[in-house]
Amino acid sequence: MVSSSSSSSPKKKRFYILSTVFLIFLFLFSFFLFTKRALDPTLSLYKDLYSYSQQSQTQNPHSQIHTFNSSIQTHISSDLESYNAKNPVPNFDDLKNETDFGDGIDKGNPISENGFSRMGENPDDDDDGKKNPVSDFGDKENVEPDFGVGIDKKNFNSDFGDVKNEADLGGGIEMKNPVSDFGDRRNGTEFGGGIQEENPIPGNGFSGMGVEMLEKLRSCDMYNGKWVKDEENYPKYKPGTCPYVDEAYDCQANGRKDTNYLHWRWKPLDCDLPRFNAMDFLTRIRGKRLMLVGDSMNRNQFESLLCLLHEGLPNKSKMYEVHGYKITKGRGYYIFKFEDYDCTVEFVRSHFLVKEGIRLGGKGNRNPTLSIDRIDKSSPRWKRADILIFNTGHWWTHGKTARGKNYYKEGDYIYPHFDAVEAYRRALKTWAKWIDENINLGKLVFYRGYSNAHFRGGDWDSGGTCNGETEPIQSGAYLDNYPLKMKIVDETIGQMRVPVVALNVTKLTNFRKDGHPSIYGKNVTGMVKVSTRRQDCSHWCLPGVPDAWNELIYATLVVRTASSLPNHLS
Repeated sequence: MVSSSSSSSPKKKRFYILSTVFLIFLFLFSFFLFTKRALDPTLSLYKDLYSYSQQSQTQNPHSQIHTFNSSIQTHISSDLESYNAKNPVPNFDDLKNETDFGDGIDKGNPISENGFSRMGENPDDDDDGKKNPVSDFGDKENVEPDFGVGIDKKNFNSDFGDVKNEADLGGGIEMKNPVSDFGDRRNGTEFGGGIQEENPIPGNGFSGMGVEMLEKLRSCDMYNGKWVKDEENYPKYKPGTCPYVDEAYDCQANGRKDTNYLHWRWKPLDCDLPRFNAMDFLTRIRGKRLMLVGDSMNRNQFESLLCLLHEGLPNKSKMYEVHGYKITKGRGYYIFKFEDYDCTVEFVRSHFLVKEGIRLGGKGNRNPTLSIDRIDKSSPRWKRADILIFNTGHWWTHGKTARGKNYYKEGDYIYPHFDAVEAYRRALKTWAKWIDENINLGKLVFYRGYSNAHFRGGDWDSGGTCNGETEPIQSGAYLDNYPLKMKIVDETIGQMRVPVVALNVTKLTNFRKDGHPSIYGKNVTGMVKVSTRRQDCSHWCLPGVPDAWNELIYATLVVRTASSLPNHLS
């Protein structure tokens, strides 16, 4: 039994060895065959390419190319016929301008927006550089924004800060998906650079305007018109309902009893202004910074704009001053954030747009100066805005400014005496030069014209009055009064490289002798008698005339942008 088991054991071992060798050989042979097949393809296209390389030394080059192209054409045609049989081409007439964005949603006439700038409260924070512009469809790192004015789109350095997905408003407030460069580029719309809008989108969102009405507005002189009584639609917000009107302009709260001045609407002779719509206004400036820069007259307009927007905002808690500041005449910088629209409306105080300073007298006394060749110190803030509304004017009529004695300065030289009108002209040229050198053509710049005062029997500091005026001026030479300041403005703007929209409100304010606070610029209570010695016949009650200025701003936005809002919201 032992020997039989011993003799069978070597046989089994040899069998296992041979079987193993055979299996290994079979595996290697099979591997070789498959490998050779892979290296020696037989499919028509690859076979022709393979034979082309084999015969390249003997064939005529032209015949080689012909053979190569023929084989590709034959193969591709064959593959296309097979593919088309399985995947028939759809009828594009059925698509009706709808675009598939890859998320299963078809969107008609898709509209995207470009990046936006980073904002800082500190005017010295001027970090530039634009990275990874963001569109409405998500992060598109390789998409280049179209700035519409021939500017290099790669690594575009914006004057108003660093473009990121979040923008710092300087008060710990952040903007998500910020939008930069002004104007909707999908249809060639451009706010600057003299570029005309092409194929504007009709409907205009909330403005409810058709193409014909829009074209009429485009060709209309919106500043040539008259005030018409409209008790049904005006005022746009009721007196006492807006929390942003400071005491100086809150005439009804300060005791003014007549209300006729509240019910007037500005009507251009050749067109109608679009009805102001807060949501449409905010949609048109979505992701942007609108900034008013100037004196207390611009603060008057700033408060009016806040009230118009506040009135039409469904959720008023989404509108707030980022630092929690209450508007007063003592503070010179405000940022109001509109959360749902990622935009801000701001005010920067600058009485002259050029630099105010101080000189020390021989006795150590301090005297003011005005450097008419240097831009105002707040200008770094201007650079970070997308829409700018400038003004200056009323401070040029004040005592020191009007007299011009040891006040005006160029370089290090203080003029012993200098003409105030010439100083105003040079200051505006300084401002214009700064705009041309620092503001890119994609931004929208307004210069609001001079708003005439209505003093009787004196000036603001010499007993002038306007108390008791309850109706606009209807006729007379005063309506055609066009101050020399405005002629200088027109001359300056006409020579600028950057297009500036002249918000020429001079004539429309000439009518409104009834719209000033007069003696109602201060809240008095009890038996305190209202002083009539110094009246305010320069600024305007709110609600009131500045609301019309902002309606003109809105009309300009309507003309120059194309809203993507659905028409049923009009």
